[in-house]
Amino acid sequence: MRFTAVVEVSALEGISDPEAATIQRALPLLGFDNVGELSVGRVFRFVVDAADEPTAQTAAAELSRRLLANPVIQRADISVTPLETST
Repeated sequence: MRFTAVVEVSALEGISDPEAATIQRALPLLGFDNVGELSVGRVFRFVVDAADEPTAQTAAAELSRRLLANPVIQRADISVTPLETST
C-alpha cells in the first residue's frame, strides 16, 4: 500500500526562533497588530510504500528522526494517511 506522510517540524518549547521573531517585529509595520505568538517551521510531504499504516508511521518517524528534524531542538508531528488510488 501507499501512504501520504506529512511531517511538520517546529522548534521545541523554550528554543529561540529568530526567523519568527523577525517576522513578528515586522507585523505591526505592515498593519497586522492583531497577530501574535508566531512560529516558523517546515512541512515535508512524501509517499511511503508500506504493508500497513503502522509500518508507514514507523518509516516516517524514522526518516524524521534521522534526517528531517533535530530532536534536540525540534519536534516532528507526523501524520500518515492511505493514498487514494483511482481504479
